[in-house]
Amino acid sequence: MAVETFSNRLAAQLAAKRHLCVGIDPHAPLLADWGLADDAAGAERMGREVIAAAAGVAACVKPQIAFFERFGSAGYVALERVLADAREAGVLVIADVKRGDIGSSFAAYADAWLTPGSPLEADAMTVGAYQGFGSLSGAFDLVRDHGKGLFVLAATSNPEAREVQRAVREDGRMVAQAVVDDALAFDAPHDTHVNSIGVVLGATLNLADFGIDVTLPPAKPALPVLAPGFGHQGARIEDAAHTFGGLGWALLASESRSVLAGGAEGLSDRVRVRAETIATALTVSKG
Repeated sequence: MAVETFSNRLAAQLAAKRHLCVGIDPHAPLLADWGLADDAAGAERMGREVIAAAAGVAACVKPQIAFFERFGSAGYVALERVLADAREAGVLVIADVKRGDIGSSFAAYADAWLTPGSPLEADAMTVGAYQGFGSLSGAFDLVRDHGKGLFVLAATSNPEAREVQRAVREDGRMVAQAVVDDALAFDAPHDTHVNSIGVVLGATLNLADFGIDVTLPPAKPALPVLAPGFGHQGARIEDAAHTFGGLGWALLASESRSVLAGGAEGLSDRVRVRAETIATALTVSKG
């Protein structure tokens, strides 16, 4: 039986003009805004409400693991229940774990977050490759054999990262540029219109400053781009075509506070309105 891959499922979402990635960030101020306690039960309640609101409306959800992990084992139990809801509802999940290591250590991270049947199983995970793109090899079998996905940090908006991400390698490319190139070059046999490995690019950045050429035509298969910075952080979805150019065809606009603020009441409406706004803006920019 054919594997139902992350790349194919994401391609279906993009074909349906769904580009919103809803962050699940149960930090203390947002939990208070929701009238929930700052504990594992509050995080679980928020997460499960977001899954219900996102199903059939948003392209995917992105739980920030740190906001569950801070509650210890109870936080992980809460997260497992959120992930179970997502699987039952058919909602794509990008686990925002930002794992990066070498050898068996990274392979163990990949096993935890990408192995089918794991209680923490997600469809994709965010990773760092600053030990080299090859350090991610512990996940490649899961990507190829089980249709999972990776999003590799390339150019992020925090100013502390610029020195590393704009560092020039011996081959003359900046680190961020090399990450994009390596992701584009990855070949997974299940891929069709969308690659299995994507990149994280901040929506508030001028990507040319990182050596990334957005004037090139869209790659085939398309490179998924997870783009934080829209909404609360100030980036405008109407500027996405200018910001991402040919990299924007498989864009996932990541938003959390702009959607989550206001509590559970009206959450479904906020997700729907934001999803429609993003779809309209990207349709106009591609047209």
